[in-house]
Amino acid sequence: MILAPVAAQLRNKRLAIVSDGILHYIPFSAISLPTNLSEEEYLPLIAKHEIVNLPSASTLSILRQDIQQRKPAPKTIAIVADPVFSGEDNRLESAVSTPSENWGKYNLSRSARQLDVGIWDRLPATRTEAEAIIAMLPESESISYLDFAANRTNATNPELSQYKIIHFATHGLLNSINPELSGIVLSMLDKQGNSLNGFLRLHDIFNLDFSADLVVLSACQSGLGKHIRGEGLVGLTRGFMYAGTPRLLVSLWNVDDAATAELMSRFYELMLKEKLSPTEALRRAQLEMLSETEWKSPYYWAAFTLQGEWR
Repeated sequence: MILAPVAAQLRNKRLAIVSDGILHYIPFSAISLPTNLSEEEYLPLIAKHEIVNLPSASTLSILRQDIQQRKPAPKTIAIVADPVFSGEDNRLESAVSTPSENWGKYNLSRSARQLDVGIWDRLPATRTEAEAIIAMLPESESISYLDFAANRTNATNPELSQYKIIHFATHGLLNSINPELSGIVLSMLDKQGNSLNGFLRLHDIFNLDFSADLVVLSACQSGLGKHIRGEGLVGLTRGFMYAGTPRLLVSLWNVDDAATAELMSRFYELMLKEKLSPTEALRRAQLEMLSETEWKSPYYWAAFTLQGEWR
């Protein structure tokens, strides 16, 4: 239904997709082209095409103008991963009650109630993911904020402007009812068990000055938002682009923890070691997973999309 009208014109070109409405929720990389193949010979769009998503064609023009005069960041990657959400987390010396009554003033509880989200479970694979990425680089090229350090203060530190890539591996919260209550969930407690504001919400992101070449939101539903007439999709992607990031890797649904760690490890290896562009590295990583029985289902690999500048 979606691709048949243009199938003959696609050939082997890169596809820049500007979606509308509900099509923002579609993983184009997993959609199959109309062919004479049987279902067993399913051929997804990424088999022949590099794919990038854009909020609009004019967004690309603005992003290119913004980054023309920018000096390259001197270091490679900053990672924020595996935060502490609960007072029962074994990284605390003794269990404390999670201060949920304080979340309200930070908008997290309001947004979570609307979405019927009650408990933030630890994501163990985000640590595996972070450590695998860090191991690919010299110590001087990277910095990682894990455990209690994966907090709002470090995530908004101006020092992050020294890094080309900023990688968040944690829970994302999409609120399509009130997009301003969408955000990234970070550590809610310090080492002593005191409560922290652990919610980096969309409003905060709009006010950041992020000059990274790439922001990776290795979190659930980080690429979604609310479709507002005349404005397009308002969500985390829009926020980070406004803050100065020309490209983002984001997700379309509640991603599998282990599969995400696997995809990210492959993505970074292709990008950092084989020097592929982010769009081509993502495509190759997804094709690798598609070819393996364990990860073959699009559920495991198709959630992540690259949005923004592909050069």
